[in-house]
Amino acid sequence: MTTVYEQRKAPPVPPVPRRSPAGPVLGLLWAGAAAVVALWWADTGSVVGAAGWLTGAGRIAGLLCGYACAVLVGLMARVPLLERRIGSDRVARWHAMAGRYTVCLLGVHVVLILLGYAAQDRASVVHETVTVVLDYPDMLKATFGGIILFAVGITSARAARRRVSYEFWYYVHLLTYAAVFLAFFHQLSLGEQFNGRAGATAAWYALYLGVAALVLWYRILAPVRLNLRHRLRVESVHREAPGVYSVVVRGRRIEQLGAEAGQFFRWRFFGEGMGWTSTPYSLSAPPRGDRLRITVKALGDHSAAVPLLRPGARVWAEGPYGSLTVQRRSRQRSLLVAAGVGITPLRALFETLPGEVTLLYRARTTEDLALGGELEAIARWRGAKVLYAINGPQGQRPSLTPEYLREAVPDLAAHDVYICGPHAFAQDLYGALSAAGVPDRRIHHESFEL
Repeated sequence: MTTVYEQRKAPPVPPVPRRSPAGPVLGLLWAGAAAVVALWWADTGSVVGAAGWLTGAGRIAGLLCGYACAVLVGLMARVPLLERRIGSDRVARWHAMAGRYTVCLLGVHVVLILLGYAAQDRASVVHETVTVVLDYPDMLKATFGGIILFAVGITSARAARRRVSYEFWYYVHLLTYAAVFLAFFHQLSLGEQFNGRAGATAAWYALYLGVAALVLWYRILAPVRLNLRHRLRVESVHREAPGVYSVVVRGRRIEQLGAEAGQFFRWRFFGEGMGWTSTPYSLSAPPRGDRLRITVKALGDHSAAVPLLRPGARVWAEGPYGSLTVQRRSRQRSLLVAAGVGITPLRALFETLPGEVTLLYRARTTEDLALGGELEAIARWRGAKVLYAINGPQGQRPSLTPEYLREAVPDLAAHDVYICGPHAFAQDLYGALSAAGVPDRRIHHESFEL
């Protein structure tokens, strides 16, 4: 699988691009938030005095926080509609934003409720805090849940995230489920909007149970079914470039996975201590027969252990995910721009994308051009072009300016452009493409930074 097995002619007619459901999904989420505020409004009479205003604002923040918790978990349930039609990276950004809202709303809820109760009881905030935590129903569990949510928020902050390993962040993040479970019950036992109101209570249960069902099916049952059916194992490992290795995985009835070029799976290899973490890696070639291939660069503990894998090692995979596929294409001509190991999904697309295709590959040195031989072979049989942007002898970086791009790719504005590479590279390139006249709707990018 380290070579191009068969020369396939790309389909002459591009598929009709599917519209992203991102707009309707976001509209639905915001409509849910509006319904939560409406629930408070319909149940609240006049607000009197400082205690009333503080308590009322605290309850609104609490209701929205409870709703945001459900949204937070639902966005990461790996629902195919979201992962494959909207894009895993975009959904992950929504999840990160929902997480920030959730933690902020939680802090506002705690502070305002305690201040409101203290003003109402004419007690100190410290005394009121002890009373609420120890004497109110389900509050001790909710307190532990809140502490966990704050811890998850702190470790997910960008400054902290850069200082901890992916594995540590991953397992701390899983505690979100425990936090949401612990905090759920006090919402019903103490929330005035639910006391004696069967409709509101039923809707809240339906929201949380629905999200729990999505998590159970797509994060547990569907992966179990996939791996029992396909029984994936490592077939071979090949060196492609310094620090870059391809892993060929063999399984049964691979075609039933429905994987497309440009997509990725989350992989867990049972060997060399790699079974504890699930990590996303893109397919670096279209699925062939009973085999899949990924290409990995050693950037962390998990990826650095990939060369140590042995044939026959069991593999646990979840997916396919991602929307960086042919379905995004709307023109007969496409430009693929890769940097570093970002070549992996674009190499698969380079082979299968219909129409006229140009690949621009950015790397530090010629030795870093992973899969270069395959790219040249694909270019020959399909009549495509491969361009390289390599650092100069003194390490000078070629600048992918709008002028450079227009000169390298005539009629650039009429192309679809697929980008894969480090986040900073993709951001700079996005700006250059926009300045060169490529409409935003035809610039396709998927980031795998977590």
